[in-house]
Amino acid sequence: MSIGKLYVAGTPIGNLEDVSLRVLRILAEVDYILCEDTRVTKRLLNRYKINTKTLSYHQHSRVSKVEQILDYLSEGKDLLLVSDAGTPGISDPGSLLVSAARDRYGDKIIISPLPGPSALISALSVSGWPVDRFSFFGFLPHKKGRQTMLKEIVASPYPSAFYESKHRLIKCLNELLVIEGAQNRKLEIMIAREISKIFESFYFGSAQDLIEKLSSDINLQKGEFVLLLRTIK
Repeated sequence: MSIGKLYVAGTPIGNLEDVSLRVLRILAEVDYILCEDTRVTKRLLNRYKINTKTLSYHQHSRVSKVEQILDYLSEGKDLLLVSDAGTPGISDPGSLLVSAARDRYGDKIIISPLPGPSALISALSVSGWPVDRFSFFGFLPHKKGRQTMLKEIVASPYPSAFYESKHRLIKCLNELLVIEGAQNRKLEIMIAREISKIFESFYFGSAQDLIEKLSSDINLQKGEFVLLLRTIK
């Protein structure tokens, strides 16, 4: 029996209409869909009347779950990996599963990407900045290593992007304000909020400008955020 295929699919980051026809077709054709949270993925499946079986796979999954998934592939079953939103492998454990599949099956397995939404790329596309080169830092550490990473971001000669939680958004802007002063740099920041959702918003300005704006209304601090920043002369 041949090794099953492993698909890696980008799914909507908000609006459920942001899914390709190809992804919908293969969601319906595979034997199992591997989900970060089956409840979240079920919303998409129910919207398009897809009844494929789901299996949870996330950052806390045990080694035994990975082995189970790899065994399914050895049985010839086709699997599709999704995250709760966006493209797997970008700031989630999807890359670990892909690596495990390649380690076990080498060139015998087909691992195929199904292009789709990404909050990172969506934010960059509407920045208006030249982003032929940029740095991406995923989610910043909460404590250890955070200041080091922020200093690296501020010092970068290229635009930088990272994800931030609503709980640390104002703290992050205050940290950037201190670091840019210490490095004698002037930053331009773009914050993308709730991309493709009802309250989609984009804010531009200095760290101080954005602290004042977002602090004026607690509702502006709710949602999911992508931060872009660059040094301006």
